[in-house]
Amino acid sequence: MSVMEIMDAAAPTHVAHRDNHTHRDVNGGWLRPAVFGAMDGLVSNLALMTGVAGGAVSQQTIVITGLAGLAAGAFSMAAGEYTSVASQRELVVAELDAERTQLRTYPKDEQEELAALYVSRGVEPELAAKVAEQLSRDPEQALEIHAREELGIDPSDLPSPAVAAVSSFGSFALGALLPLLPYLLGASALWPAVLLALVGLFGCGAVVARVTARSWLFSGLRQLALGGAAAGVTYALGALFGTVVG
Repeated sequence: MSVMEIMDAAAPTHVAHRDNHTHRDVNGGWLRPAVFGAMDGLVSNLALMTGVAGGAVSQQTIVITGLAGLAAGAFSMAAGEYTSVASQRELVVAELDAERTQLRTYPKDEQEELAALYVSRGVEPELAAKVAEQLSRDPEQALEIHAREELGIDPSDLPSPAVAAVSSFGSFALGALLPLLPYLLGASALWPAVLLALVGLFGCGAVVARVTARSWLFSGLRQLALGGAAAGVTYALGALFGTVVG
């Protein structure tokens, strides 16, 4: 059998391996922060509203409390995410500048450092030296490789503080709006808000299962139980405080 015939015979196997050898996004991508932001807004505002409702206050008070909780929580999340991501980005940029200076000032030392890193991973010293030399010819490529190997970051894929802030604001506000919807649509009792919020909690938990190894049913029921417990406890506390204050 010729080499071409062997390659042709093996081609379907390679194609099948390429098509099937995929992994889930272990970092969750955009899905994880979006879902958890919505879940945070849903749980916190549901608990806040049920706590106030437990004190036997008016419908208007519950709605104003829910709107205030939505606004305060969303702005707080946005500010916190912006500050956190901006600080992280500034730190990364500072480290990249320091690495760029090292590459410019001590190119040979940095090249030897890269070669030693490959040797530590099992590459033969001679081959490691050649690879390090070739990769170090382009300063920007060398910076990217050193950043990946030494700092564990990708210089071309730094997080955006603005995107983090906007996405956190939007996802939290969306979650916090859910228990408010029945009241805004004319409901006068607490139970429609609680029911809708619990359905939302189950849905968020089920979506989270996309980035975990758990089943959607387990994940949904777990979040339903946790959110329901938070709402129940705050309602009981609100009822207790309402009785004491009243």
